[in-house]
Amino acid sequence: MKLRYFLLAIFLSTVVTVNAQKWPFELWHEGKIVLVSGDTLRGRVKYDLMQDLVQFDRPNRPAEVFTPRKVLYFEIFDKTVNKYRSFFALPYNATTGYRTSIFFELMEEGNLTLLAREALEYRTYNSPYYFGTFSRQVLVHKYFFLEEDGAIVEFEGNRSDLLALMGNKAETVEKYMKENRLRFEEKYDLAQIVAYYNSLSGNSVN
Repeated sequence: MKLRYFLLAIFLSTVVTVNAQKWPFELWHEGKIVLVSGDTLRGRVKYDLMQDLVQFDRPNRPAEVFTPRKVLYFEIFDKTVNKYRSFFALPYNATTGYRTSIFFELMEEGNLTLLAREALEYRTYNSPYYFGTFSRQVLVHKYFFLEEDGAIVEFEGNRSDLLALMGNKAETVEKYMKENRLRFEEKYDLAQIVAYYNSLSGNSVN
């Protein structure tokens, strides 16, 4: 019985730590915003893909907020992953059928151009420490491919569907995935897979 209480205490402390963490979109990052007007703002940048807003922190003044209609792209250095990240305002057909510009993160560009968006969702898990389940917020990603005609199509397929997009390079890419233990469900693994395919196709943009 004491062991169960001990494990429960560990579990609760883990949940508190997870809930206390700050997500990348809650932080200010060093970066720049390039506006449709041609102006470039350099400094501290905060983004929110769920609201499709990007903020610029002006010293001694309230932060300035921009929608995708006023932005060409913005770039940040995200210390949580130690990477530069680029986001572009691109036209997209929403589920309502209305075409509007929203922000997409550019993951890889080439023969296959991979885009991503992110959002918070509540997920339910089975507890390893006691009978029952618990829910917590997690950051989830949705992936899209930019087609040659400019259309943006959400990718909701599985591993086989991804490989099918790669035609006669599929077998080589699959071998690469196995050798490097890459999982297409993981954001940066998927980007690495697409980058490798583009390198095979001779159409990789670095």
